[in-house]
Amino acid sequence: MRPYLDKVIPDAWKAASAYSDAVARATADQGLTTAEAEFIKVRASQLNACAFCLDLHSREARAAGIPQQKLDVLPAWRESDLFTEREKAMLAIAEAATRMPLGEEAKADLAAARGLLGDDVFAAAEWVALTINMFNRLSILSEHPVRPRDAEGALVR
Repeated sequence: MRPYLDKVIPDAWKAASAYSDAVARATADQGLTTAEAEFIKVRASQLNACAFCLDLHSREARAAGIPQQKLDVLPAWRESDLFTEREKAMLAIAEAATRMPLGEEAKADLAAARGLLGDDVFAAAEWVALTINMFNRLSILSEHPVRPRDAEGALVR
């Protein structure tokens, strides 16, 4: 079993948490909604195969009002008409920030997203994507477990 990085160096975890809180406040001030931030977090966590963050942010996405159907088809968002243009821009940003380096298709997606969102919301979305990628890596390297939950989301003991 690998050490939990957040437990072994708690001061670094506190700093990472404070950074995340600052990003959440700053991006909300730029016009990014909680639901949009959760779309980014869930999609990046899917791409990174971070089970812990997927569990957490899928619950938070539902709490932010994202319908279960959209979460169910999220891996195929480009093939669906369920998503608004703004949501598609958020998902394109999530994918570009997660799949490095930037290829020509990702650059085109980012340019289109920036044109739709404007600089403030575009930059806010990129900050959220950067931040969740850091937390995905922290959870993956720590092998944070996903604990069973009941239908209401409460931990099963």
